[in-house]
Amino acid sequence: MMRPEEIALLGHLVAARSVNPPGDTTAPMKVAATWLRERGLAPRIVAAVPDKPNLVASVDNGDGPHLVLNAHLDTVPPGDLDAWSVPPWELTVCDGRLYGLGTGNMKAAAAAMMLAFAHLAGQRDPWQGRLTLTLVADECVFGSDGAAHLLEAEPEVRGDMLICGEGPGHMALAIAEKGLMWVRLSATGPVGQGMLTTRGSAASVRLAGAIAELDRWNDILVTPPLAALDHDRNTQGKRLSVNVGRIGSEGFISQASSAAFAEIDMRLPPGMSVADISGRLDALCDGAPLEWELIKGWDANWSAPDTVVAWAVSEAATKVRGNAPAPVTRSPASDAARWRELGIPAVCFGPQPELASGVDDYVFAQDFCDCVAIYKEAVTRLLPSHTAE
Repeated sequence: MMRPEEIALLGHLVAARSVNPPGDTTAPMKVAATWLRERGLAPRIVAAVPDKPNLVASVDNGDGPHLVLNAHLDTVPPGDLDAWSVPPWELTVCDGRLYGLGTGNMKAAAAAMMLAFAHLAGQRDPWQGRLTLTLVADECVFGSDGAAHLLEAEPEVRGDMLICGEGPGHMALAIAEKGLMWVRLSATGPVGQGMLTTRGSAASVRLAGAIAELDRWNDILVTPPLAALDHDRNTQGKRLSVNVGRIGSEGFISQASSAAFAEIDMRLPPGMSVADISGRLDALCDGAPLEWELIKGWDANWSAPDTVVAWAVSEAATKVRGNAPAPVTRSPASDAARWRELGIPAVCFGPQPELASGVDDYVFAQDFCDCVAIYKEAVTRLLPSHTAE
């Protein structure tokens, strides 16, 4: 059962708006910093730009490994406000769920990590080493001012291993995650008034044909290179996902568009690389009035299924919930990928109930409470005290 302190903390974080874009996280960072200071902890703010602060708090407790807990405090946009059945920026407790923008992605995980961190800072007998909490900005758009800046500006926060609160849904354990590829696809066509346009010559029509082909790529499934992953229940983890985020064209309504573009989001499962998709895009554009350019992208990455951080979280979850979490590929990307790129073992585990968040964002209250206990238990397994009985 949730304690009033837990409800209050999550409620304050939800009420502190931090939609990205634009990504201003000053309000929730102030909530987090104040809460930690009131408990005798000393958070530091590290920021590339003033409106996107990142928070770091560390506790040293003798010799031992360095474990990092990571969460982000920016949120996706709320979407259609009229579609919400509850106030987006107010924590609503109803039928075992905690509603509010950012609860699933991912202020509930941030609150759970803060609660676990503060408890362990006050109860140091069961663990030994260094424990760091990082709360970051700019994750929802994979920007450069959040974890990317923090890891560059503060190399010590890399640690030896990481638990990221980005849950893959259904309280599963993500040891892998899809890669990301954002591209801009452009089409051209003859200039002229629309009444003189021949079939298929307008840039927007040519672009539409290419988009229809890209949509068919959503049927592509890739056999993952990691046999330990459970993709029977997590088929999304092996699917190439393609989404058109923005479309535009030039010209007036009565004129044939001579140039059109689409900005496209792709998530690449393990076993499919940016180079693979680049080849497919080259073939799509070959001989056609189309071209593409890369906005940003990286390959899927993962930690070994038997790495100690994966083992510890699995064992902790089993103890708290009575069953081991399924090892899966997380479909959206997360900041854990940034640690893995540095060779640091990292897993994602948190209360986010579904793959994506948006209208009526929520977490299950029990999952939120369990995550507090699981994070605490995992720390004592990863940073065991040499003197504890």
